[in-house]
Amino acid sequence: MSPTFDAKAPLTEESIVKAAELEVDDIDGKKVKFGTLFESEKAVVVFIRHFFCGLCQIYVENLARVPSEPLSKAQTRIIVIGCGEYEAIKAYHDITGFKGAIYADPTRDLYHALGMTLETLSTAPSNQPKPGYLAGVGMVSNIFTSIWKGPMKNPVLIGKQGNISQLGGEFIFGPGKQCLFASRMRNTEDHVSVEELMQVAGVEYKEDSGSH
Repeated sequence: MSPTFDAKAPLTEESIVKAAELEVDDIDGKKVKFGTLFESEKAVVVFIRHFFCGLCQIYVENLARVPSEPLSKAQTRIIVIGCGEYEAIKAYHDITGFKGAIYADPTRDLYHALGMTLETLSTAPSNQPKPGYLAGVGMVSNIFTSIWKGPMKNPVLIGKQGNISQLGGEFIFGPGKQCLFASRMRNTEDHVSVEELMQVAGVEYKEDSGSH
């Protein structure tokens, strides 16, 4: 683990300003300044691992369940960013059912600028309970599902999924250059619950206890 890695370290004003100037790729490969994504409204920004990660796909499926009405009421949007190439974005929309904006950061410059410097393939420690979004998900079945949904279904995207050891995180930015929340993954199963994220963002939402 990097000695400078801190999963919950708040972002400084300087680091937010620097990150805002970095660019991500949209679904068409067009460069977009990160800061423009939260200039005028709050944005819950979720950084996933690579685009073939089945665990992150399940998490984004949970994000997709947040209704548009409470998001609109809270003037908040959800954005997903992956570390692969932009060509994988369309397939990721199809796989997860997520209707919001998805961007790509193949250089991982933005990941690193926001403190997501940890790379590992380790799952959560065995003495820790699985996060709610992975309840009932077996590792073996997840591997097969990931392979089927990812490289088998989209062979042209092999090599464009992104660095498989890169971990992601969750942030709440805006409006303007401010960060209300920061959490970085410590293992491959460490996304913050969607309900907690929405609560911090001021979005009224309760997760269905029967869903993953």
